[in-house]
Amino acid sequence: MGKRRARAGDAAGVAERRAAARLDKVFPVFIEGDRGGALGVARNISHGGMFVETRNPEPLGSQVRITFPSRAGEMTAVTEVRYVCHLLGRSTDGTSRRIAVRGMGVRFLYFDAEGERPPVVH
Repeated sequence: MGKRRARAGDAAGVAERRAAARLDKVFPVFIEGDRGGALGVARNISHGGMFVETRNPEPLGSQVRITFPSRAGEMTAVTEVRYVCHLLGRSTDGTSRRIAVRGMGVRFLYFDAEGERPPVVH
């Protein structure tokens, strides 16, 4: 009792996710969740999810709507928060300034390219 049983393929699944192709671009996004709306920056985008820098990450396990603005029209992804991080560091440019990154890793649940807004299920 109390021991976590590893599922078959856990290690392989982690390695496989990390090996997935990632889009090396950053995009401004609008975030809608339980805490209201906010602006963020989408980074490290892959087939299954992405990291979103934001001052106030949503709670673990919550569903969040992330809208990518575009001249051609908006696209919204409904996502699930898989992890939240607050990182502190120092710049490497010799200035010793502090750097803080806050954000959340999200998994894509589905996309809404038509602008329809089904309710977010909690």
